[in-house]
Amino acid sequence: MSRVDLSELTTEASNPRSGELDAMSTLDVVTAMNDEDRHVAEAVRAALPSIAKAVDAIAKRMHKGGRLLYIGAGTSGRLGVLDAVECPPTFSSSAEQVRGLIAGGEKAFQKAVEGAEDDPKLAAADLAAIELGRKDCVVGIAASGRTPYVLGALAYARSKKALAIAVTMNRGSPIVAAADIAIEAVTGPEILTGSTRLKAGTATKMVLNMLSTGAFVRLNKVYGNLMVDVQATNEKLRSRSISIVAQACHCSHEHAAKLLQEADGEVKAAIVAERHSVPPPVARTLLFTHDGSVRAALEAPL
Repeated sequence: MSRVDLSELTTEASNPRSGELDAMSTLDVVTAMNDEDRHVAEAVRAALPSIAKAVDAIAKRMHKGGRLLYIGAGTSGRLGVLDAVECPPTFSSSAEQVRGLIAGGEKAFQKAVEGAEDDPKLAAADLAAIELGRKDCVVGIAASGRTPYVLGALAYARSKKALAIAVTMNRGSPIVAAADIAIEAVTGPEILTGSTRLKAGTATKMVLNMLSTGAFVRLNKVYGNLMVDVQATNEKLRSRSISIVAQACHCSHEHAAKLLQEADGEVKAAIVAERHSVPPPVARTLLFTHDGSVRAALEAPL
């Protein structure tokens, strides 16, 4: 692959608003950063149609047993891992259902692995190692839009008939052409030239939040705006489970705790059992019949 001309990338361009950054007062520095961050949401908003298309495609494959796989190098890879590890406690997903892969492996999360992002074959090997299949979705993340590791991942994904999605902050980049669905959130020059952990990183996190949350909403992991499949693995999440049941059932926290105990800690079953005045086993059957949707189970006649 030919050497990258960084001058072609908007994420690598010099930002005229921060040309004297080192001469600014500290307040002016953080004000300038905050002013630039205001543009991030606008850039992501412009990409919402593509993001929504990706969410629906991801949910469709995950409903059939497929996985959501983030893959990237450096900051992009770390953000993918970060979003993935938050899914099990939030949505009771398995550790395998949403995964983050980073160039250089787990050790690269804390320290860069020299040359890892420049090897497209490494990405193919990483995806082959987890037995990528046609039901899976691969989200290749690269602020530049031309990271060889990510290009290799998308090419391998398409060769296996998996869904290939690109997330980038540069318009018309090579990973766009390599993907089935391209998400381009053009955040522009960074306040610190080329430091894509800043605006580009913020935009990446926003997009990945939308992809995972949106997919799990479509997979009936949410009722209203409540995460009814929360996994109560610590005291904070146990308290949250009680609060969720109390809100959904319009009851006291004390009664909600009792409902959860009767439902063996299952938030969905506790809600449906209380609202339909049925035992938890009947509530579970209703949920199973309606694909895990609390709303559909509550609207169903008994």
